[in-house]
Amino acid sequence: MKFNIGCHLSVSGGYEKMGKTALSIGATTFQFFTRNPRGGSYKYPTDEDIGALNSILEANDFAPIIAHAPYTLNPCGADESLRDYTKEVMSSDICLLEKVRNAYYNFHPGCHVSQGVETGIQKTADTINHISKNAEKTIILIETMAGKGSEIGKTFEEIREIIDRCHKKQVVGVCLDTCHVHDGGYDIAADPDKVLTEFDRVIGLDKLKAIHLNDSKNPLSAHKDRHEKIGDGCLGIDGITRIITHPVIASLPICLETPNELDGYAREISLLKEIFNSK
Repeated sequence: MKFNIGCHLSVSGGYEKMGKTALSIGATTFQFFTRNPRGGSYKYPTDEDIGALNSILEANDFAPIIAHAPYTLNPCGADESLRDYTKEVMSSDICLLEKVRNAYYNFHPGCHVSQGVETGIQKTADTINHISKNAEKTIILIETMAGKGSEIGKTFEEIREIIDRCHKKQVVGVCLDTCHVHDGGYDIAADPDKVLTEFDRVIGLDKLKAIHLNDSKNPLSAHKDRHEKIGDGCLGIDGITRIITHPVIASLPICLETPNELDGYAREISLLKEIFNSK
């Protein structure tokens, strides 16, 4: 089994540069923000730049890469104009990713902001139904959340409810964030098999498409979402080892979102490969 591990990279130098950077640190997948995660201007990539990245991905047998929607978007917000803006941005992102070889589009399902979980779930599903019209080969990933504030997606049941209301279920999947599910109350570090069995019961393992691999600064069920470097948090190196060597997770593209610069990511990728290959 090929172990596909990568990290979050900056898109500022262009798509081809991301591919070359990933290769330089031993990655066979990676994640990037489709645009500035906190808002602001956006430079649309050229077809030539996208084509150069596609050539790198194909020549080096990359696993699917992950594009992450900006944090500023709220698919289930109370303000209709902001939801419309979210749909516009996400639809544009999907159209871009349709040009990229084997890409996933990951997003946070949003905060209901006093509307209630049920309303939030419906509005997030409505957003997916709007943007999925443009998705033919791009898989849209709902990210598992830690449950801080009024976040939806903190339980597998909430994510299942979102998927149940999607019209094009074949283009909808899930990205499991290890810090988020730990903070949300799923003890994935101690017993990944139990957590994945529960995921399969509620959602179905066929919908699990990618992993965000992060340690956590907080104890189980903290509902705070503070990522930590691999082995330095409450999941610990033993917990991380159990996670990455589980056969279900080991087969998926895994991306680090730990608090690191590029050299730190390179060290973590090397460490995780060593752990995986020793088992």
